[in-house]
Amino acid sequence: MSSTWFRKDIRKGMETLIQTTACCKTDPGLRRSCNEDTCLVHNEGGYFLVADGIGGAAAGEIASAIFAKTAAEIFSSSSSRTSEETLQLVKDCFLTANSRILTDIATTPTHAGMGCTAELLVLHANGFVLGHIGDSRTYRLRQTILTQLTKDHSLVQQQIDQGLISQEQARTHPMKNVILRAVGINEQLAIDIIQGQVFSGDLFLLCSDGLSDMVEDNRIEEVLSTEEPLTEKAARLVDLANSAGGRDNISVALIEAR
Repeated sequence: MSSTWFRKDIRKGMETLIQTTACCKTDPGLRRSCNEDTCLVHNEGGYFLVADGIGGAAAGEIASAIFAKTAAEIFSSSSSRTSEETLQLVKDCFLTANSRILTDIATTPTHAGMGCTAELLVLHANGFVLGHIGDSRTYRLRQTILTQLTKDHSLVQQQIDQGLISQEQARTHPMKNVILRAVGINEQLAIDIIQGQVFSGDLFLLCSDGLSDMVEDNRIEEVLSTEEPLTEKAARLVDLANSAGGRDNISVALIEAR
């Protein structure tokens, strides 16, 4: 499905048409009996997300579903937003979902420990706002160059930043699944916000760590750079993760601007 957005081209002082096409795919992987991921694309509302539930037996799939439902409630009512309005709505989505998960835990003690990581990309007239928490990721392919827009909130990323381990060591580190931030864990929530413009040809990938832990960035770049339809690209990414072992749930959302 596709939708058309007006984007102000600051360089030319005029409005240009940006059409977006999007798809998403989620898969339990090869070693998990339950899929705790949730992914959602909504072209008309201009919002797209991947949420990765955590907590295992503590109902991580409920936490990721709460995040997706909250986003649908907040963004489905209007697709005409300024950058300032979009920024506030993205923050509201994370904070509201956080509160709802904590309330669910309070009323259902068996859900204690559940939460989710989340990527939420929202379009507006001047570009995009991206909200990020956890070790799910958002990438952007622009003119054949893949860029990771987010930084993992994880123990191994912290050690990389401190120069204690290398990127290669991080891929096989025994603590690589330890995350430092998630929705629904604490009342206080620190959200990373990334903002930017959207240009024709941009391709955004939102994914859970079930993809990024299993597939190298250069292989992701190769798949995204092909001329295949988005649905085929999404399927190929999931297949690559499963071929590499499929140790976790795998979710991808692809959003292309034309």
